[in-house]
Amino acid sequence: MKVVSLVPSITEALFDLGLTGNEVIGRTKFCIHPSEKIKDVAIIGGTKNINIDKIKALQPDLILANKEENIKEQVEALMDDFKVLVTNVETIEDNYYLLKTLGNIFNKEERAQQFNLKIYDVLEQAKLDSPVKAAYLIWKNPYMTIGSDTFIHKILSEIGFENIFKGRTRYPEIQMEDLADAEVIMLSSEPFPFKEKHVEEMKAFYPDKKIMIVDGEAFSWYGTHIAKCGNYFTGLLSEIHAMQR
Repeated sequence: MKVVSLVPSITEALFDLGLTGNEVIGRTKFCIHPSEKIKDVAIIGGTKNINIDKIKALQPDLILANKEENIKEQVEALMDDFKVLVTNVETIEDNYYLLKTLGNIFNKEERAQQFNLKIYDVLEQAKLDSPVKAAYLIWKNPYMTIGSDTFIHKILSEIGFENIFKGRTRYPEIQMEDLADAEVIMLSSEPFPFKEKHVEEMKAFYPDKKIMIVDGEAFSWYGTHIAKCGNYFTGLLSEIHAMQR
């Protein structure tokens, strides 16, 4: 079965499940993992600006899309000519069924289950002793954070953080003053590429708060990615535990 993936984390999952470049024939420019296996896969644009003609030329048997990552109208245009599976992953349970579904489609059921078990193990091992109030920022100018109906929120909650914006939905805009209740302010490495200079800017406003760059992929890439983040989460939580002492 020849497949085009319009979702970076799903592209990674397909290769992790054991598919090869003979089966994954198209990807977006943001599909960067696993680097050694994706380099020869045809690029069909970005997640928000798909090149439909390029996809038509590849003649895939299946296209994998995502409700949040991709533009509805572009995906619907592909449905006229191709079988398209639109995924929607907002919870850990959604992620479990995503991998289960991919395993069933590509006859990789056992491998999918191994990843699901590993993900649960990683999240079970990574736990704060007591809840820590956190703000997770994904954008600057304007500052944007995450509400309770996002996958990032679910990962934060699983490992013991309390999202101070849990009363909001999706990706609300906020002001610097809205961060006052946070014990930890996390600046994600993606989609906005926060750097140490942004940490310093924020420290000028909140000199006594813990402000840190975090790996956006560890919190937002569903699929198989979390299974590889055990050491990262352990290190992150060790830093938070040190702050609590």
